[in-house]
Amino acid sequence: MTAESSRVVAKEIVATLQHAGFSAFWVGGCVRDFLLGREPQDFDIATDAKPEQVEKLFRKTIPVGKKFGVVIVVEGGQQFQVATFRAEADYQDGRRPEKIVFANAEADASRRDFTVNGLFYDPLAKKIHDWVGGEKDLRAKIIRTIGAPEERFGEDHLRLLRAIRFAAQLNFEIEPRTFAAIQTLASKIQVISAERVRDELLKLFRPPHAARGLVLLRDSGLLAHILPELAATVACEQSPDFHPEGSVFNHICLMLEKLPADAPESLPWAVMLHDIAKPVTAEREAATGKIHFYGHEKVGADMAEKILQRLKFSNQQIEEIVACVRNHMQFKDVKQMRKATLRRLLLRETFPLELELHRLDCLGSFGDLEHFNFLVEQAEALKHLPAIRPPLLTGDDLMALGVKPDKALGALLAEIRELQLADELQTPDDAKTWVKKKLSA
Repeated sequence: MTAESSRVVAKEIVATLQHAGFSAFWVGGCVRDFLLGREPQDFDIATDAKPEQVEKLFRKTIPVGKKFGVVIVVEGGQQFQVATFRAEADYQDGRRPEKIVFANAEADASRRDFTVNGLFYDPLAKKIHDWVGGEKDLRAKIIRTIGAPEERFGEDHLRLLRAIRFAAQLNFEIEPRTFAAIQTLASKIQVISAERVRDELLKLFRPPHAARGLVLLRDSGLLAHILPELAATVACEQSPDFHPEGSVFNHICLMLEKLPADAPESLPWAVMLHDIAKPVTAEREAATGKIHFYGHEKVGADMAEKILQRLKFSNQQIEEIVACVRNHMQFKDVKQMRKATLRRLLLRETFPLELELHRLDCLGSFGDLEHFNFLVEQAEALKHLPAIRPPLLTGDDLMALGVKPDKALGALLAEIRELQLADELQTPDDAKTWVKKKLSA
């Protein structure tokens, strides 16, 4: 379903509710984005209809949060959240309300997080309802809590992180009292589940606002509680002859600023974690003052894996991001590599992601893309050598030639692959002939 068709269906849902005698509005982020001229990602609807009444009006619904007044209406294969006006109460754990009380539209607006998310819009009458001052803050590009920030953040501690995300995404400023409350309450983010924090961070670290998001995390104090390993890079100096940009944190921010618009989800994390071990591996030469980070890529791979596991990333994402961290220092040596070694690098499944990390790594320091351009040429040349990709022989092939199924078989396969990548063996027959000679010898 296209964005335009989603908007049409969302309007039809409001029309169905209003024609049945209920109040109904678009609410939250979709109104904010609509007024900013952005295409809303999804449409949420608020109404005075109770969940049971909503269910009767629509053919297909999902009672995903019925006890909290939330029903999903499914139209055209897409889901639309329809929520009954409510006033939440009794937040006990900084994560969710213990109970809710159904209310009117104005009370519903007043219990929301930020003024720019508290606007209601009637798409039939084309009228905005603003009970919280959201229009003014939208024009001024300000993120401000509805009511006292200490209360709003006390209700749901994830709002601390959401404020940073909205400010970065929208390129808004955070109102001073709201920002001061975030700094004071930053440690409360540790109460929130890793999954909820991860989901917010995935939205935060997207181009073109990833670098500003990281800076806001640092300045708010949240970074030290969410990613303390990354916070340690702020004070981690680097030798200016290799890194004129300064600290590791500055280097990472410059890389995030250069993220391509279509960056895969794992790339910002590869950027943020590729030098994560520099603070713990830093050594300064007494005579010259130069700073070295020996083995930081290996230590960093272990650290990155633990961080990503802590944040409940998928195994696939963990593997590809950790591979980028572990291998990123290899790229400085690509011109001196043997042909077989270089081709193994080019044939890695993670090579496209590693290559883009290397490009950003260069742009975040001296900007020299010599090795990047070389690798692009080599990767293009390899496309014209399809026979290089599959191994020439399998274990079954070797056993058919009389090789026993033990450790020697694996070593032999590796040797054949090495010779293939070096162009010394080019066909399966070449490889079989080579094996037979080796066995007879």
